[in-house]
Amino acid sequence: MARKSMIQAINDALHIMMTEDESVLVLGQDVGEDGGVFRATVDLIEKYGPERVVDMPLAESLIVGSAIGMAMNGLKPVAEIQFMGFIYQGFDQTLCHAARYRHRSRGRFGLPMVVRAPYGAGVRALEHHSESTEVHFASVPGLKVVIPSTAYDAKGLLISAIEDPDPVMFFEPKRLYRLKKEEVPSEKYTITIGKAHIAREGADITIIAWGGMMPIALAAAEHVADEGVEAEVIDLRTIQPFDVETITASVAKTGRLVIVHEAPRLFGPGAEIATQVYERNLLHLLAPIARVTGYDIVPPMARAEDFNYPNREKIVKAIYKTMEF
Repeated sequence: MARKSMIQAINDALHIMMTEDESVLVLGQDVGEDGGVFRATVDLIEKYGPERVVDMPLAESLIVGSAIGMAMNGLKPVAEIQFMGFIYQGFDQTLCHAARYRHRSRGRFGLPMVVRAPYGAGVRALEHHSESTEVHFASVPGLKVVIPSTAYDAKGLLISAIEDPDPVMFFEPKRLYRLKKEEVPSEKYTITIGKAHIAREGADITIIAWGGMMPIALAAAEHVADEGVEAEVIDLRTIQPFDVETITASVAKTGRLVIVHEAPRLFGPGAEIATQVYERNLLHLLAPIARVTGYDIVPPMARAEDFNYPNREKIVKAIYKTMEF
């Protein structure tokens, strides 16, 4: 089994789906001859040609709007937005049309389309390049929001997203694109959208994270294990729908919960997760739910990144505080 980085696994998924299904195509800025800003679409245009690997103008509303029109007419477009911070120009098309098409057609038609975008900090990028605003899309009925944290998951979840009959927002943590390689099957496989993964089992406290926060959450869990605290770490994988059953089963076992995300704290994804846990697990909880998040500010420039976002020390502090309650 070959060892691949996340970006290689994403490229592999695109190759598999475009070979298997001629209705699958890729569009976005620089996705063709340049192979994408992070090289996720490298070698696609050589194999499938410019009619299926379409270089688009610098106009995100046009990229998303074109994908909607293609999906309405029997194609399965995978639209790439270069950075999450540029995706807002296409938000109107996403909210008003892509997300509502099944409802608008009274359930008769879906829009089988995927919008891919790198998200999050960790690479010392410029303004608008380090956004983590997945909650904007998770709150829109009709959209699925997927965020992988491993190369294996990225490939399986992207294939599932392309095969989904409805629109999927697929956000990729760019800090993990080339961080490490892991074994990824060469053949096609899928991972169920909406199903979380227990990345580390434990009985004392539950930690929930996703995307770029997963390696940090796992590092914190390993650190407190040296002090006798066994943390169960859940990789949410999908923000909408999220796997409330796996979460509540874990919290029923541990009685404690820490939620980690780099998005701002105020109205962030952790607030909804915490609320649903309180609604279902109030009598199981032994301590208040803790959230370790980014601050409620515009994503900072490179010099302030480390100050703003969760790190191992912040998570460890939240774990001990929760354990000592």
